[in-house]
Amino acid sequence: MRRVQYRVAASLDGFIAGPNGEIDWIVQDPSVDFASVYSGYDTVLLGRRTYELTRQPGAPPWPAGWRIYVFSRSLNPADHPGVTVVNSDAGNTVARLRAEQGKDVWLFGGGELFASLVSEGQVDAIELAVMPVLLGQGVPLLGGAAPRLHLKLTHSASSTAGVVNLHYELQSAAG
Repeated sequence: MRRVQYRVAASLDGFIAGPNGEIDWIVQDPSVDFASVYSGYDTVLLGRRTYELTRQPGAPPWPAGWRIYVFSRSLNPADHPGVTVVNSDAGNTVARLRAEQGKDVWLFGGGELFASLVSEGQVDAIELAVMPVLLGQGVPLLGGAAPRLHLKLTHSASSTAGVVNLHYELQSAAG
């Protein structure tokens, strides 16, 4: 079964975007080998607001051949060729993706989609890049209601850019 990994950058105080959705505070860490990171995935999951950020001028393109799923109740699929817009039943959609052959699935963002999918048991791991910044407010790492999550730290590392990378496996959800 393919694994779903929530890979995301967050401020030290737990925000994945500023109050207006800005991400200009994310440290560009030259030690990250993006080709290596990308090689483990062939599918990406995005909430609508995150998807809109990836469409801004200057945003890097997704690797060729990747399948892109955008979870939104407001986007019209006909207006977004090249991606699959999912308007309902996110948990079942992701369960079907996990059952397919292929590489792992990258849950790129955002916090509400993460909360929804983790509530349905569709997330296996969290890979968090903690940035050396405090935002004070913004879009939380875990948006909306979700069960209590028990995590097991499997790896941690820090970079010369001041970024701390934390890798957790989800152990269980307890209410």
